[in-house]
Amino acid sequence: MPISTPSASSALAIALALAATAALAQDSAKSRIEREGAPAMKRVQDAIGKTRERQQTRDPKLPAPADAKTRQRAFEGLRRHPSSPEIEQRAKAARAAGEAAMAAQRELMAKRLRAALGLQPGEVEAVAKAAAPPPSSWVPVLFVSSSMPLPVLRAYAAQLERVRGVLAFRGMPGGLKRAGPMARLSAQILRIDPGCEGPSCAMRDVQLIVDPLIFRQHGVARVPALAMVPVDPTQPYCERDDESPRANHIVYGDAALSGLAEEYRRIGGGAEVRDVQALLGGA
Repeated sequence: MPISTPSASSALAIALALAATAALAQDSAKSRIEREGAPAMKRVQDAIGKTRERQQTRDPKLPAPADAKTRQRAFEGLRRHPSSPEIEQRAKAARAAGEAAMAAQRELMAKRLRAALGLQPGEVEAVAKAAAPPPSSWVPVLFVSSSMPLPVLRAYAAQLERVRGVLAFRGMPGGLKRAGPMARLSAQILRIDPGCEGPSCAMRDVQLIVDPLIFRQHGVARVPALAMVPVDPTQPYCERDDESPRANHIVYGDAALSGLAEEYRRIGGGAEVRDVQALLGGA
């Protein structure tokens, strides 16, 4: 049987039908997008808003610090607030208990230190209780080394005692992990009578510090050297930094403290060493 071919009119009809079907499908998809797009967009906006709220809750902004007048009014208000005798009594009792506990702890640590270093009780206590220099505009600091002869170090200690000065070491003999050699050297330097032994020996009232930071601050590469430091050089490391005030001059030379002070005055530090020279007198 012969195969018949569709006529032109039939092909046109089929094409129109397919076009109409595609148009209907496109209109249906467009309607579905328009119908479902608005709710979907709202859900996205809600999710973004919740995310922002969580971030603000997680990273809250700190309030701006109060100005000086506001802080002053707050402190004045606290001072005007009536105090309770009961609270004051409890605070005094707590302070007394804390001081007693601290004293007991110091005594326990002193016993352990004596046992570890093999020193007599008087030697450790004299070194530990060497008074820090009193508050002053300028503190004489003599940079020294444990390699210097002991008689020289003892002579400097005697001179510094008169002016409330400080002996500064860069490090400790035997290294920072061994405190025993430095403790013994300190006791030898501070004993007034070099032949005295035991806890009853009188010790000089001079502060000794081991402080590589103050050496670095002042660029001291050789000793002995004298500096008049405008702050307390015995402060702990955590209370000062590389930017803390430093001496205006450094004087080097193997000379007596009076000679170093005179050289310091000559190069422009007269006001800084005035008290030192007055205390040393003609020494």
